[in-house]
Amino acid sequence: MSTPSASPAPERDAAAATPSGYLARGTPALRRAQWALFAAGFSTFSLLYCVQPLMPLFTRAFNVSPAQSSLVLSLCTGLLAIAIFFVGLFSQALPRKRIMALSLFASAVLGTIAAVAPDWHSLLALRALQGVAMGGVPAVAMAYLAEEVEPGTLGFAMGLYIGGSAFGGLSGRVITGLVSDHFGWRAALGAVGLMGIAAAVLFVWLLPPSRRFAAQRGRGWAGVWGDVRAGAGAHLKNGPLCGLFAMGGLLMGAFVTVYNYVGFRLLLPPFSLSQTFIGFIFVVYLVGIFASTYFGRLADRHGRGAMLSAATGLALAGLLLTLSDSLPILIAGIVVFTFGFFAAHAVASGWVGQMARGYKALAASLYLLVYYVGSSVLGSLGGHFWTVGQWQGVAAMAGGLLALALAISGGLAWRTGRAQRADPAAGRPQGDTAVRGGQAARP
Repeated sequence: MSTPSASPAPERDAAAATPSGYLARGTPALRRAQWALFAAGFSTFSLLYCVQPLMPLFTRAFNVSPAQSSLVLSLCTGLLAIAIFFVGLFSQALPRKRIMALSLFASAVLGTIAAVAPDWHSLLALRALQGVAMGGVPAVAMAYLAEEVEPGTLGFAMGLYIGGSAFGGLSGRVITGLVSDHFGWRAALGAVGLMGIAAAVLFVWLLPPSRRFAAQRGRGWAGVWGDVRAGAGAHLKNGPLCGLFAMGGLLMGAFVTVYNYVGFRLLLPPFSLSQTFIGFIFVVYLVGIFASTYFGRLADRHGRGAMLSAATGLALAGLLLTLSDSLPILIAGIVVFTFGFFAAHAVASGWVGQMARGYKALAASLYLLVYYVGSSVLGSLGGHFWTVGQWQGVAAMAGGLLALALAISGGLAWRTGRAQRADPAAGRPQGDTAVRGGQAARP
């Protein structure tokens, strides 16, 4: 394994970190990092999901079926999954902040251009390119937090990043729903693209440079492939970590399936709602901001396994409520479902960085690869369940995914709880090491 290059150490701010180099709770640098990654999550996920409430409009504008309209999201998330994986492979050779900044600007510009796409295939092509461009943020952001933030604060910091993702998903959907009702879908996509550019500028201004990571240079394909074999081999032999990977795909598959097709249900009797009202349904994403930070703190205090199971159970309970034909009960179900999803995702994604034995960026990439493949494949598959059984079919599919996720989370809670009872040190966060050259290394 090659050693890090002798490049100059990252610039340090003595007041910003603990003596070990971590960003500590209460310091200005940690607050800046949290809000920078909140902005990154906001931009990425508003751009990614802004098309979701527009799918019924695409079916009419381009004369495509509901399942075909889902490609505008599924194609983007599918290529995002692949891009995240490859960015994760090369992230050890590139500065964290630079990768994320380039990704944010490119995806926002492509999102703005998508507003003037002349036809359906051009729109799909631009969304595909946008998915590739977005890949620099999610895996690198998770690795940055796992490396830079003190272990006792990681759950909260990860929760705030997930909260930014929730706020972005909310804003993208609400804004496109509102703007499209008055000015059309093109104006809606343009507005979200310009917001993404503004968020990218804010990110560059706020984010502190990495302190516990040194980029490696000149390692070539052989070095990268050696890291992939060693890192992937270690991660795939780690049963609990593989359980978290599976959790990500199942949770996201259920989540995207529900949100892809709930708009179609609300357009039909007995609801027959307007596009604007359907867009405002996504205001329930606000509970995701609270859920991710709240459950991140609970996981820091009470254990990730128990909190992951509780959050997944809440998501399943909320899904069952959406079977009601009463609009208030249906909305309550979406609220509970959304709360549970974001809580579970915050706990699982934060746990990946701590459970991985080195190669943290690659572990984050594998988690997000499965996460977005679940979104892409299962989200489109839900269209066939809608065609066959409408909402009951969609709920049955999503419920099956959540039931399997609940079983996995229960197994993780039992296994990690047993290990901690046998060895109390086993339950402590593994955040006292940083990734350096794909391996765990002390600062």
